[in-house]
Amino acid sequence: MTVPPLTGLSHACFGLSYLLALGLEIARLFWPGRGWRLAGLAAGAAGVLAHTAYLALNPPTPAAPYGSLLLLAWVLALFYLYGTLHYARQAWAVFVLPLVLGLVGLSLALAASDTTAAPDWLHGDRFWGAVHGFLLLGGAIGISVGFLASVMYLVQLRRVRNRVNPAVVVPMLNLERLEAMARNAVNWAFPLLTAGLLVGTLLLRTGHGGAETWLSLKVLTTASLWLVFAVLVYLRYATNVSARRLATLHVAAFGLLLLALMASHPFAGGDR
Repeated sequence: MTVPPLTGLSHACFGLSYLLALGLEIARLFWPGRGWRLAGLAAGAAGVLAHTAYLALNPPTPAAPYGSLLLLAWVLALFYLYGTLHYARQAWAVFVLPLVLGLVGLSLALAASDTTAAPDWLHGDRFWGAVHGFLLLGGAIGISVGFLASVMYLVQLRRVRNRVNPAVVVPMLNLERLEAMARNAVNWAFPLLTAGLLVGTLLLRTGHGGAETWLSLKVLTTASLWLVFAVLVYLRYATNVSARRLATLHVAAFGLLLLALMASHPFAGGDR
């Protein structure tokens, strides 16, 4: 994959819009007022529009670390806009936008050195290659949503245990809704991750991947991520493990997801 020209400038356009939206949302917490929220929504919407336009004009391959991070950031940016409108009284953007900004920053850092071409098997079987990519992207979205819900759950749980007055802290969803959000994210992510891993395994077999391919960082981290989520599903539905421990495990799973996304695809080559 040849990285499009002016990549850094393009990233700056929507990245700075997201950063401005975050700053305005934080300002709203200190100085409540309708103007802060409207300005923050306008900046966030401008960032999403610029992000969307960039992806439409320069569609990246999900097989490239740069592309997968940028696509995930875009979906979470849409999630931020939806949540900010739906949960108008909650500090939704304060938790979601830092993750979006982090993913955009990582994609920019990887873009300069990214020369990933589309995997070889995509040329012979584009349909199943696309299915594999979209299934894993869907699983990554579910994992990211569960991560955000888990972080908010841990913060809210600490407040409840310390008997913090809700009137003097950042407003958040209650523990029950956050736990339900994390549970739904697991229910969504695990089947997609499983199906994506199975399709990827078949593609590797038909691509005659050798030992080096099967032991690549991308394959190992994706398989490890599936295993962690299998344990998470078991603990959630077959045991009485506390929601706090499940949330902590979900946070760790997100770290593993980042490693998987940043790893090069075993069938990806250089520029063509």
